[in-house]
Amino acid sequence: MRIAIDAMGGDHAPKSAVAGAIQAVKEYGVEVYLVGIKEEIHKHMSEEDKSNEKITIIEASETITNDDVPVAAIKQKKDSSMVVGLKQVKEGSCDAFLSAGSTGAFLAGSLLKVGRIKGIDRPALSPLIPTTKGLCMIIDAGANLDSKPKNLQQFAIMGSIYMEKVMGIHNPRVGLLNVGTEEGKGNELTKQSFELLSQLNINFVGNIEARDVAEGICDVCVCDGFAGNVLLKTTEGVAQVIIDLLKDIFMKNAVTKIAALMLKDGLKTFKKKFDYKEVGGAPFMGIDGIMIKAHGSSDEKAIKNAVRQAKLLYDNKCLDIIRQEISNAEVDTGEFTE
Repeated sequence: MRIAIDAMGGDHAPKSAVAGAIQAVKEYGVEVYLVGIKEEIHKHMSEEDKSNEKITIIEASETITNDDVPVAAIKQKKDSSMVVGLKQVKEGSCDAFLSAGSTGAFLAGSLLKVGRIKGIDRPALSPLIPTTKGLCMIIDAGANLDSKPKNLQQFAIMGSIYMEKVMGIHNPRVGLLNVGTEEGKGNELTKQSFELLSQLNINFVGNIEARDVAEGICDVCVCDGFAGNVLLKTTEGVAQVIIDLLKDIFMKNAVTKIAALMLKDGLKTFKKKFDYKEVGGAPFMGIDGIMIKAHGSSDEKAIKNAVRQAKLLYDNKCLDIIRQEISNAEVDTGEFTE
């Protein structure tokens, strides 16, 4: 597998991108194409790494920042690491692209330079969050602030395929985020979406409430990007608060410090469960190429694991399956009625 990595994207670029890429080559055997300013990339490579046949540097003189207007940046900064990296996938030189840079620019570039899977109206950002029973995909988590029922129907199909083929969950449970679990609850979007999801050949478990997601009631949480982003940020915030509170409690005095020492392994496991670095990145589902968005503050471990996500998508032929399922599904093409 060949993967292009935006070496200049993210808070710790290019150091983290380069180090993570080197680790991924060693652990997963992938071919890595580091895209960015060659001189800057070389600063973080050993002579052995520079001569590694599985590591190639593609020169790109510009960088897209979070301050740039996404669409304008993609159109104007044609020699940016993000645009040049996306072109590698479009032209078939690489099988996937990974970036920790601007989410808005990455989404805009994916649409403009690579395009959507035929039959998919809108792509979706699809991160995984921890639950008491494993991981749950939120789809969409912010790519589309306004969605139509047919978009949520397509999200459900793509999310179900990902969780089964990539995460290895047999017959994954798909839930529709709502304000209540009863059929008929919610606004017109969720009511119409419920009907469409019920018609699909997936394990649709009905409406779910936000508080139930953490309990592991579903493996795929389908929602519009506005609600999904609120759910994601709330989950991240609460998890961090819990970790900080535990630190305060266990560091309070000598007795609690001893207790913390006794629970050291358990506390490490707990923290690891909520660490985004373990997953690495979130795929843009619906783009006609493997696109992985890594967290802006990703370190080398997160980049390495994001490469693993891309490899799993590639090895399990997820895009081919999605193309086939979307083609076979009787996906509603009607207009959203208010």
